Amino acid sequence: MCPKTASSSFAVLQSRIHEFWARLLSSTMKTDLRYSASDCFETFPFPENFETDPRLEAAGKAYYEFRAALMVRNNEGLTKTYNRFHDPGETSPDILQLRDLHATMDRAVLDAYTWTDIPTACEFLLDYEDDPDEDEPAGGRQRKKPWRYRWPDAFRDEVLALLLDLNKTRAEEEKLTALPPAKPKKATPRKKAAPPSGTADLFE
Repeated sequence: MCPKTASSSFAVLQSRIHEFWARLLSSTMKTDLRYSASDCFETFPFPENFETDPRLEAAGKAYYEFRAALMVRNNEGLTKTYNRFHDPGETSPDILQLRDLHATMDRAVLDAYTWTDIPTACEFLLDYEDDPDEDEPAGGRQRKKPWRYRWPDAFRDEVLALLLDLNKTRAEEEKLTALPPAKPKKATPRKKAAPPSGTADLFE
């Protein structure tokens, strides 16, 4: 895979658009996603000609390089970096820029689908309702709420509906192109003409 194609693929697969698809089709345990290539990747309807889209290439490259440099600079892996990314109390300039770059990447992916009217503004929303721990003593240490910096549910549902419709359309197109060609009809055998009268004895 050439660097340009890699950056474009990275942008699509790291976008919230693909995340929604993966969360829909994967089994989860709260926020832990069990990504299955057969369920999430092979069924995902990529934007047409995404490999040669310059905006996807630029957005994916900028996000990847900034995130890599941030992790090296802070000596933190992906988990710690994204814990900060989704923390409402995190306002460091680096994390704010990472959020902005993610929004730029999402915008490039949406535009590649021609879904230009869908906004990319995120909010800090609970990812799931955290049930209280019955074994935890009263007044004990409270669990950290599962905040996530994400799109409102209405935008997520709209994108999922569009992806499902696109997936269905492409599946129907593939069925049509995969149909075997029609078999030619068998030619009706020609009947042997009877010999002219008076010459039958010549063929016996």
